[in-house]
Amino acid sequence: MSTVSFTVLIPARLASSRLPNKPLADIAGVPMVVRVALQARKSAATRVVVAADSPSIVQACLAHGIDAILTRGDHPSGSDRLAEACTQLGLDSDDMVVNVQGDEPLIDPALIDAVAQVLAAAPTASMGTAAHAIASLEDYVNPNVVKVVCNAQGLAHYFSRAPIPLHRDQASAQWWDENSTFTPLRHVGIYAYRAGFLRGFPQLQPAPTEAVESLEQLRALWHGHSIAVHITHSAPGAGVDTPEDLERVRALLQHA
Repeated sequence: MSTVSFTVLIPARLASSRLPNKPLADIAGVPMVVRVALQARKSAATRVVVAADSPSIVQACLAHGIDAILTRGDHPSGSDRLAEACTQLGLDSDDMVVNVQGDEPLIDPALIDAVAQVLAAAPTASMGTAAHAIASLEDYVNPNVVKVVCNAQGLAHYFSRAPIPLHRDQASAQWWDENSTFTPLRHVGIYAYRAGFLRGFPQLQPAPTEAVESLEQLRALWHGHSIAVHITHSAPGAGVDTPEDLERVRALLQHA
């Protein structure tokens, strides 16, 4: 079990273009965001808090014994919402925070612990995250699958929707050279931060690379911050973005 002290923050926004009222979507009698929080409670976190933009989410959480706070409704991103949450909770600058997305009711508690630990073990890093080996050409070339390349210290060089690294002498249609010692990695969207960095992140000028790739973590790299990457050997359960995703998760958890 992790010996790192950290708080899990779960940003929850009521509006969703593909799945209205997504945080409150019923999964076997429990709102989805509550399911996420219950999974996070199985980690070594000292506290799990939902940072919501709607009183209805806060009320649903409190009704199930989950800590929740109401944040402003006009935040442009989840990290902005978490920055406000850090201030509301009075977290010290060195306190560790793990951001778990509010649409991942199948999140592995061990992954939460691992991301906290990878940041704690990298004192020069401002953030921690996770990745796993890509196993198919389909994922490698899919722009919705974010790739990351790391250096020898396990810190991220770059994140991209493009297939990176690209084998110079081998067409991607032949997939990856099985004899290569460099395996393409899929980024997993879970982050650890130190609260002081997180509070200041929204004030950083957005990066040109961030705008091009539509990847907010590139802002940290652009401004010279390091991101430590935990390599996991199993692919995390997919999040809930569509009605079809919701039905899949409902089927998995209906008897849980």
